[in-house]
Amino acid sequence: MKTVNVNKTILFILVFAQVLFAQGTAGSNAKYEYRTLIDKPTAGILEKGFVGVSLDMLPMGVVISKIEVGVFENFSFGISYGAANLIGTGDPKWYKLPGINVKFKMINERLTVPSITLGFDSQGKGLYFDDLKRYEIKSPGFYVAAAKNFEIFGYLSLHAILNYSLEREDGDKDIDFAVGVEKTLGPQISVIAEYDLASNDNSGAALGEGNGYLNIGVRWSVGSGFTIGMDLRNILDNKKPKEFKAVDRAIFVEYVKGIF
Repeated sequence: MKTVNVNKTILFILVFAQVLFAQGTAGSNAKYEYRTLIDKPTAGILEKGFVGVSLDMLPMGVVISKIEVGVFENFSFGISYGAANLIGTGDPKWYKLPGINVKFKMINERLTVPSITLGFDSQGKGLYFDDLKRYEIKSPGFYVAAAKNFEIFGYLSLHAILNYSLEREDGDKDIDFAVGVEKTLGPQISVIAEYDLASNDNSGAALGEGNGYLNIGVRWSVGSGFTIGMDLRNILDNKKPKEFKAVDRAIFVEYVKGIF
């Protein structure tokens, strides 16, 4: 009986240590860079030889899965796919095409210089509208992202993203701009926020009303390479369709591991 109790104690200590010293993408002990904030990409990139798998779970039963690989130094490639009504009843509404994600970090961060990354991402979020040939939240398309980190009671990270989406059938073909921030709260937890000006989603047959998209979220590194999070999206109530006119909630799950 004593041996069983000792084994249980050891198991508890190991599990507690795993959580206490977790190294995902959140918190001041984070081992990996953020590659996205909530809906927008960042300058972060997977290191060579690492694979990242993630899930976004959104309203309307939307689930989007993504896998990324650090192919070369400062270069990664990913593919994603999803569906609406995947969670719920009735038939899932699968996206027509998978999304493609390519990143190349041009400049690594230095003391006075931010990291700068060029990329392309064709994966939008939410429902897909066949008549407008666009997602509820447009894909970034071609983009350039910059990021700078500061040691302030842990870490404070500032982000800026300029992008040009290829989803233009709604008549709004403008370049878009977004900013974001991450603040660590201890070794395992981070709070993130992004504001998307949505200048490419406020005219013609666009779905946005011109307020832009404000999203906030929390990320928690719960195990080695494993991060979970929850987001509040569309806080400024920017969507025109009545069924979308509310703050929505989303869940994020990610796992990163070195394979070669």
